[in-house]
Amino acid sequence: MLNLLNQHRTIRKYTEQAIAPELLNQLLEAAFRTSNTGNMQAYSVIVTTDNKLKEQLSPAHFNQPMSKQAPVILTFCADFNRFSKWCEQRQAEPGYDNFQSFTASAIDALIAAQTFCIAAESVGLGICYLGTTTYNAQSIIDTLKLPKLVVPITTITVGYPADMPELTDRLPLAAIVHQEIYNDFTPTTIDELYCEKENSDFYKQFVAENQKETLAQVFTDIRYNRKNNEFFSDKFIEVLKNQGFLK
Repeated sequence: MLNLLNQHRTIRKYTEQAIAPELLNQLLEAAFRTSNTGNMQAYSVIVTTDNKLKEQLSPAHFNQPMSKQAPVILTFCADFNRFSKWCEQRQAEPGYDNFQSFTASAIDALIAAQTFCIAAESVGLGICYLGTTTYNAQSIIDTLKLPKLVVPITTITVGYPADMPELTDRLPLAAIVHQEIYNDFTPTTIDELYCEKENSDFYKQFVAENQKETLAQVFTDIRYNRKNNEFFSDKFIEVLKNQGFLK
């Protein structure tokens, strides 16, 4: 299992081989055995295999090719709709139309999503997370007809890999793991932790192609800049209001 996790790759190109419905259901069953808040399982997954629906969803994911080419698209949602309706039908007053409940269900949806991904990779499938889900959540809500108290959190494309890309780099453990208490970073430790990344040929070319002086500037000025972050933040907050999680 450790070897499997250490060999994780993001797969963006898939063969035309379909995923057997029985296998997909087995993987989903395995994912839903994962830990969750209060065993409420306050999440849902929309399975999309219909090509017309993929076409409708694709603009929400900036028309990335795998959003249409993958045989299966999974949209994992925070979902307190089902649980709230159960409560109401059992003479119990639900109190889940709030940010705390959204946070709990969003965390649980992500845990289930990652568990699914590990299960899928264990049987030879490849996956790719689409980080665009919360950027354009309202479009996804409209396309998938999500009711109140249901919000898309992440989308996963899944299929049989058409290629096997190189492993991507990761920061050393010292950048992420803190022993006992949080040990803040000095300018020297920042330099040490990012040295290998910044000096790799791949990222040097990346900086040059984007006409920037440093790799950090590619992130702050182009990939994840303040203007876009604030724009999509406002859009998602509006979604949470519309879907009943913020008053």
